[in-house]
Amino acid sequence: MSHGHNPNPLRLLPLLASIVAISPLAIDMYLPAMPTIAKDLSTSPTAVQNSLSIYLAGYAIGMLIFGPVADRIGRRKVVIIGLIGFALCSIALSFAQNIESFLSLRFLQAAISSGATVVVPGVIRDMYGKHTAKGLSYVSMIMMIAPMIAPSIGSAILHFANWRAIFIVLAAYSLIILAFSLWKMPSSMPSKKNRKWLHEFLNNYKTVFTHRTARLDIFSAMFATFAFFCYLTSISYVYIDYFGASEKTFSILFGINVVSLLASNLINSRLVERLGSRKLLRFGTVYALFTGSFFFAVIQLDLGIYWTAVALFFLLGSLAFIATNSDGLVLNTFAEKSGTATAVIGTLRFGSGAIAGPLLALLYDGTPSNFAWLVMVSVVMVFIVQLMNLRQAAKL
Repeated sequence: MSHGHNPNPLRLLPLLASIVAISPLAIDMYLPAMPTIAKDLSTSPTAVQNSLSIYLAGYAIGMLIFGPVADRIGRRKVVIIGLIGFALCSIALSFAQNIESFLSLRFLQAAISSGATVVVPGVIRDMYGKHTAKGLSYVSMIMMIAPMIAPSIGSAILHFANWRAIFIVLAAYSLIILAFSLWKMPSSMPSKKNRKWLHEFLNNYKTVFTHRTARLDIFSAMFATFAFFCYLTSISYVYIDYFGASEKTFSILFGINVVSLLASNLINSRLVERLGSRKLLRFGTVYALFTGSFFFAVIQLDLGIYWTAVALFFLLGSLAFIATNSDGLVLNTFAEKSGTATAVIGTLRFGSGAIAGPLLALLYDGTPSNFAWLVMVSVVMVFIVQLMNLRQAAKL
């Protein structure tokens, strides 16, 4: 698939992971600065919180466009465009003078950065072949570290400088990654150039969406990610405002939850070659139904912060099983169209993430029960979708 020498997967994985880490860094690094940004741009805290949903929406739309473009002009070029664009938008963000320009630049920053990240699963697929889920697990593990440390990096920068410096640091990060990409990134060229571009673009989407099994797996990934974004959006409120935890306790509990995601990905990468992604996805689905119900019960019975933390620990682990394995299955179904497949998965996932915030706000009643309900609905939906898949497989 990739021409010339086939790169050693282990040498390339840290680079791929640092490319993918751009999104969680851009999403989580400015979280501690939100109140200051609101004051500085003289706007409401809600307006600044909306920049998270706007970022996710921009990211989803960008993936839709860049996925097929990467299948068309080759991945290396798209990575370079994405990294340069991200750096420029980050620098512009550090000069934003009002909330309107801040929000528009966040949208642009997300849309163009998706070009860099959308190609990564395809590169991994080239390197790992039918063990794609294993490669994806490794990258997810390295990538999990980013959201774990991002808020602390943000706080550290705020300690020494103002919030604008956070975006300068993001720009610097993407330029360093750009240098490594120019040096190490293999150029994989698309196989055919003659077909009409738009026709191919729409055709690729049709292929991915009309494949029944893949469509159900994509929906599973989407519901699992939606539950995860509900977690990201609610968690500082739940721990700090509702349970009154200190910021230090919050960062410890947040870190423990990331450990759960790491552990699931590690276990998954060990088991996937033996058992296959399909079995692990079914295991994850049943496991999520149990952990989701447990979390729901803990919140409804108001059992306190530590039971909540325990329930979330297992819940997030089960969501990781669903997301990683459904992604692996979808990518292996569409080897030649991995750019489009990744874009479809990414668009639905980040698109669903973009509505998590508004939905949580809509159902908010002063307790975390909005979060518990949305998680419960998500895991039940994954279960229903996978039951449909089981029936489908039984017919074949």
